[in-house]
Amino acid sequence: MAAQHEPIGAEIGYPDFRRVDIRVGTIVAAEPFPEARRPAFRLTVDFGPAIGTRRSSAQVATRYRPEQLVGRQVAAVVNFPKKQIGPFMSEVLVLGFPDGADEVVLIGPERAVPNGGRLF
Repeated sequence: MAAQHEPIGAEIGYPDFRRVDIRVGTIVAAEPFPEARRPAFRLTVDFGPAIGTRRSSAQVATRYRPEQLVGRQVAAVVNFPKKQIGPFMSEVLVLGFPDGADEVVLIGPERAVPNGGRLF
């Protein structure tokens, strides 16, 4: 089932939403991740002085080139547990939506905002 056809999730309250810590950060490095099962990059994202830089594996290599990613602001979940992906430890989940081909399109603010800002 394609992601855009998933049914709406169960209703939650605002306190449940606040438990997911979604922050904005700027991608400062994007490197190929040839060991990944699907085309991916290893990203380093700067979330500002309070959080620092964190790393993520992102399956976006079919839609983006590294030079298109560096300097781009993205939204990411910063309070999920770390996840081992092959030889790489992913520390945050960078967020995106599926396009018509079920490939990830990254989400971020429409204009520059301070790194580390929390989604509300």
